[in-house]
Amino acid sequence: MSTPHSSEPGRLDERSIRKIAMLSLVGASVEWFDFFLYGTAAALVFPKLFFPNADPAVGVLLAFATFGVGFVARPVGGVIWGHFGDRYGRKQAFLTALLTMAVGSVLIGLMPTYAAIGVAAPILLTVLRFVQGLAVGGQWGGGVLLATEYAPAGKRGYYGSFAHIGVPIGVLLGVVAFFFLNQSMSPEAFLGYGWRIPFVASIVLVAVALYAKARLEDTPAFQHLQRLAAEDAEQDVVSRSPIVEVMRTSWARVLLAGGAFTVVNTTFYLYITFSVDYGTRILSMSRASVLLALAIVSVLQIPLLAIFAAISDRIGRRPMYLAGAIGTAVWAFPLFWLMDTRTGWGMTLALLGGQTVLSMMYGPLAAFFSELFNARLRYSGASLGYQLGALLGGAVSSIIAVELYRVFGSSVPISLYIILVSVIAVACTLALTETYQHDLDDAEEALAR
Repeated sequence: MSTPHSSEPGRLDERSIRKIAMLSLVGASVEWFDFFLYGTAAALVFPKLFFPNADPAVGVLLAFATFGVGFVARPVGGVIWGHFGDRYGRKQAFLTALLTMAVGSVLIGLMPTYAAIGVAAPILLTVLRFVQGLAVGGQWGGGVLLATEYAPAGKRGYYGSFAHIGVPIGVLLGVVAFFFLNQSMSPEAFLGYGWRIPFVASIVLVAVALYAKARLEDTPAFQHLQRLAAEDAEQDVVSRSPIVEVMRTSWARVLLAGGAFTVVNTTFYLYITFSVDYGTRILSMSRASVLLALAIVSVLQIPLLAIFAAISDRIGRRPMYLAGAIGTAVWAFPLFWLMDTRTGWGMTLALLGGQTVLSMMYGPLAAFFSELFNARLRYSGASLGYQLGALLGGAVSSIIAVELYRVFGSSVPISLYIILVSVIAVACTLALTETYQHDLDDAEEALAR
């Protein structure tokens, strides 16, 4: 960023760090807005437009299956952008991911439906969803590292949470967009063209990327690697193949990170995607009341993420993460007891409880995963662990929930599913080391090892 450096090379004053954190927040908000638009549309619109000949429950399953394709693409995106982020810098990888998301989302908003081009429509929808997944797979690592590698050591959790605060803001923007379009249009107009408007509005990501390109410098940790590489051309200071080196030296850490994160992505998409289908189709609640509950909870989650992340700067990442995983298991049954009241307040309290314990994990997670890997492999390692958890959780959680309810006619198996992934998260977190006192600018130490 074009602001004065402090006396330490590559370091900025805290006001400039806040600007970088806000840029990470804005980029994440718009990108996740695009990604989550698809989830809401998959529950409300896509079954009718792209799978019109299927039974309603099967149509929802098929729409959620295309939703899951984005999660399959996310580890691939993490590998691709992780490679470039560790070799050529966090900034360039972050900007390219933002532009890729803009292209994929705008094209979804412009594409024809099944009525116009037949089976080619769901195929094209799936391809564009894959593009969205690639973009998110790359954006997360860039946004998180921009925030954490610039942050002071005692505030990495807090500033890292800005990239994650973009998630509920993205959800809120998507829910509000669909809510007002749904309220202001006839059902026919909404299905005809209204749902397309938020996707096309994703063009704003181009402006965010251009601003970041003009104002942003790369992080101190990566600049340090570049200086070392310039001083000693014979030393492989910047890894030639980061993903291979990560899997050779840190594969266990990647798998444990993915296992720990699975519970976050599993429950998050149950809360924001499956709950829409469960409330409207199974409980026969109005679409407006379910979307309003989601909007209220998304607003309340924003300060929770920052609060729990800041606490983790004082007590450590693992205690906070373990509290969230255990809390998620405890909330698994009350979640559905409250939803089953078929009231707006019941839905709101159910989702608020779930998102509160989830925020205990997701708030400090940016710093936690960044601190698990050294500077030369951090983009690849953190991205791969995060996106592996996303694949194992978010890709299938809504599909599993819909199928469990279809087979058993009860929410009890879904609650047991939540408890299972919570137990896995507890085990994986206990196997990881505490990280909150680690130094992120560790180029020499990484080379020595």
